[in-house]
Amino acid sequence: MKEILVNLKRFDVPRKKGGICPFDNPEDWINSVIEKTVRLGLGEISDISLTFFLPEALIISAVNKLKQSPLAKGHNIRIGSQGVFRKDINPGVNFGAFTTNLPATAAKNMGCSWTIIGHSEERADKLGILEEFEPTIKFKAGLLAKANETVDRIINYQINNALAAGLNVLMCVGETAEEKGDGAFDAQKSSIKAVLKRQLLLGLKGIKEKLNQKKLAIGYEPIWAIGPGKIPPGKEYISFVSQYIKETVRKSFGFVPIVVYGGGLKEENAAMISNIETIDGGLVALTRFSGEIAFEVEGLKRIIEQYRQ
Repeated sequence: MKEILVNLKRFDVPRKKGGICPFDNPEDWINSVIEKTVRLGLGEISDISLTFFLPEALIISAVNKLKQSPLAKGHNIRIGSQGVFRKDINPGVNFGAFTTNLPATAAKNMGCSWTIIGHSEERADKLGILEEFEPTIKFKAGLLAKANETVDRIINYQINNALAAGLNVLMCVGETAEEKGDGAFDAQKSSIKAVLKRQLLLGLKGIKEKLNQKKLAIGYEPIWAIGPGKIPPGKEYISFVSQYIKETVRKSFGFVPIVVYGGGLKEENAAMISNIETIDGGLVALTRFSGEIAFEVEGLKRIIEQYRQ
């Protein structure tokens, strides 16, 4: 079973208000996405598990719409949250006094079976908070390294809470251009390994006893290659990284994780990605990148078809 995971960003804001939702009512939009996904048969593909990560405001609508679909047509479709809080409900101790934050138990209760944690945008936000309130971090390499470790530890709390609440987890890891360094690929390998090892060892600490039958997927995001005009890594690069991730987790935690390509699974790279032995799927964000950027279910269908070739 391959994992196709879709991060639907801020699709709770319509275009006329600055977002990218094509509907004025985002609830109508997510209902149409689920309905079309089911109608196009994307929940019936025997070797594909499809998960949508949604803003909190759209989760219940998506879960309810999926429940209305024939079971056979939607049985491989899952709904996930875009992160969880570093603390969770604790019966007799804390009923959920986490205003503005989504605890893992709440996400599970709303009908989520997955959550995405440590996405490059989330990491940048947490690091940005530390930088803003401690400006010297920007200038001192030692402090920057310490700040990155702090972010990894926060992510670890989130992952442990998500697993304890019964959620499957997609943990994202990846290196920036600065962390990768200059020079030829062979010269960069040790730096890439160092970044990934730190993120994996700190981020996954203490999870083994919480895994049970839940899934733990690692999404590799080459942060240096994400964005307009950037050149994505090739097969050799992705193969090297995914193999290293699997080896590191196996040696340190005793299991081999699902590894997906998180730098953006697209029609253009889906066939190449699917031919990498150590890759088990991919993370989709948008399906149209020119003109008016968008996510379209028809585009997702084409990506899946390319991947399955």
